[in-house]
Amino acid sequence: MRLTRCHVELPLQPGATVVLPERAASHLVRVLRLREGDPCVLFNGDGHDYAARLASVTKREVAAEVLSATAVDNESPLRIVLLQGIARGEKMDLILQKATELGVAAIVPVNGERTEVRLDAERAQKRLAHWRSVVESACEQSGRARVPEVQPPASLETAAATLPGDALRLLLDPQGEHRLASMQPDASTVVVAIGPEGGWSPRDRQVLQAAGFSGLRLGPRVLRTETAGLAAIAALQARFGDL
Repeated sequence: MRLTRCHVELPLQPGATVVLPERAASHLVRVLRLREGDPCVLFNGDGHDYAARLASVTKREVAAEVLSATAVDNESPLRIVLLQGIARGEKMDLILQKATELGVAAIVPVNGERTEVRLDAERAQKRLAHWRSVVESACEQSGRARVPEVQPPASLETAAATLPGDALRLLLDPQGEHRLASMQPDASTVVVAIGPEGGWSPRDRQVLQAAGFSGLRLGPRVLRTETAGLAAIAALQARFGDL
């Protein structure tokens, strides 16, 4: 039987007993109906799964005893960073969830000129917390023991200036000069830029080109924002990664 995996932002080590955060406790006890003595698996993003059992379950708190640690080696040798134009609600959730399942290493949400979602500081913080929760849940389901970083929303200019300097930078473009079949990247990190629902504006494209992005063709058709990044990640993983 496959045990339930649950992400917790806690230090974990065999022999320790930890009080579970509310989200994890609620999921294990109220949703899955686990009881004292039942087994589960905890992870905190350090690359290990920790076998555990519920040591105590009360109305006030749920505690788990950590029994053992197992290294998890299922990260792709190709580090993919998704530079994603912010999309609306469920579309953004879908992108984050499936990109995590496909092995993306980090997500950088950006505002372009045609981004339809505008977030003030308070809403941006709430959305960031929600997005990180979506990614954590996707790691729980997919067996990943390292959680992809989700950066705070930023302008395209700001995000482009903070990307890894040694990365190959690709911009999806039906008329782009590159095809995956003929590429031989000499970098272990690839940044893929995907526009929002309205696409990249001419000015956005100038910003990306100035930051070293070049065009990548994934066929002759124009893909929607919730399709484009996932298709690009899957194609890159199949060609250079571990799919």
